[in-house]
Amino acid sequence: MAYEQQVLEILMKVGSRGIKVGKLSKHVYNMNCTLFSQPDLQTIHQYVQQYLLRNSKTPQSLIEHMDRRGYYRLNTKNSSAARQLLIDFSNDNTDQKTDNDDERPHADLSLNLFEGF
Repeated sequence: MAYEQQVLEILMKVGSRGIKVGKLSKHVYNMNCTLFSQPDLQTIHQYVQQYLLRNSKTPQSLIEHMDRRGYYRLNTKNSSAARQLLIDFSNDNTDQKTDNDDERPHADLSLNLFEGF
């Protein structure tokens, strides 16, 4: 289901602080609400809770249960899959121009439609 991806996306944004199950369920609910359909909050809460319990059983699991009751976060210490989720591949240098781009004038390669008139 898409709920799994949304849970992981929210856990990535939260980071090492963790998030409470109820709050996580509300975020998933809000991500799926549209003008024409509204899923049942209780159903989503049960699904998220079961998903977190299933994926936080072993020390190498993708998600880990925190010391505080009801809080979960990605297990970045023991799970390589969780560490890979946190890798940011965005390229922030695309807006910066190099010195060579500023020095060379760009040739006008546009077509003149009214040349023959």
